[in-house]
Parts: sequence; structure tokens; C-alpha cells
Amino acid sequence: MSAPAGAALACSLATLLVLAGCSGTERRASEGGAERGAEEFTRIAQVLKSPRCLNCHPMGNTPRQGDERRLHDFGVTRGPDDHGAPGLTCDSCHQDVNQQESGVPGARRWHLAPLRMGWEGLTDGELCRALLDPYKNGGRSVDDVVHHITEDSLVNWAWQPGDGRTPPPVARAEFNELVRAWANKGAACPPASG
Repeated sequence: MSAPAGAALACSLATLLVLAGCSGTERRASEGGAERGAEEFTRIAQVLKSPRCLNCHPMGNTPRQGDERRLHDFGVTRGPDDHGAPGLTCDSCHQDVNQQESGVPGARRWHLAPLRMGWEGLTDGELCRALLDPYKNGGRSVDDVVHHITEDSLVNWAWQPGDGRTPPPVARAEFNELVRAWANKGAACPPASG
């Protein structure tokens, strides 16, 4: 194929990808690395399935707490805006930092993830697809998801959860590298059943 014909074909393919709504990250997947990206997601899922994440991403209306993921003390519920019930909102107890004296954890904007963002019981593949689904991820693009799980202060809290709580099983810096590598390889997901 001549250079001009090859360039025209490449431009046509790029145009089709844009028209199909593919982001730069999704285009990178078509260039290879999808299998490696799916393998990286299994390491990412170890963090997302840890109590630090799952406690705030329940499938129901009751948050969990502790490494054992017990129901939240005091009958706390989700409430109409994911910030607790009227009269007992999350910020009634949770402040911007962990409270050493009481043991109450804290970070800016403490709240539950919306119900549609519940992760309990999902396989790695289902969790990956939920992260990429704009309905389930708050309308985020892949790049927005990466930014959220590598930069958000509430997510960052998981690695400094305070006494009596185990941080996620992958170090923060390694996790951030895995997330970025996964996205750069096309944000591929493991099979839905795995």
C-alpha cells in the first residue's frame, strides 16, 4: 500500500472511531495490549474489592464499616442524597480527617457512593464494566475514572484509614501506576464471569 493510501486508511479509521464515540484510551486498546490491560485490572480489583472501598460502595442502603464489613453502627442509612438520613448525616460524625480519640474515620466529602455504583458481589469483569459504564460511574470517561480513583481525597483516604483498619492490599503508588497502565492499554476488562 502506498504511503498516501495508508494515511487515508488511517484517517478513515480514526474518523470512524471518533464517530463511534471512542476516546483516546479506547483507540489505544485497538492498537494492542488489551490482554495485559485486563490482567492489570485483576490487581486493581483487589483494591476496589477491599473493605476500604466496598464499605462505601454497598449494593443496599446501609453502609458497612471495619475490616469485617459489619453494618454501620447507630442504624446509619444511605439517605436521599447518599450523605446519610436527615438528622444523622455522614458529616455528623465524619470530619475532614481521622479522629484519633474517637476512632471515627474522616476525609473531605465523606459519603456513600450512589446506589447504582454498588460493587458488592461483582466479579472482576463485572466491576470493570461498571467502572466504565457512564450510567454506573457518574457519567465519567475513562480518563475521568482514572483521575477519580488516583486523585480523589476520599479515595486517597483508603491508604491512611487510621488505627484498626487495614489499607488496601496494593500500595498507593503501585495502584496508581496500575490504573494508568490499564487505561493506556485500552481499559480492557476481564471476562464478565471472572
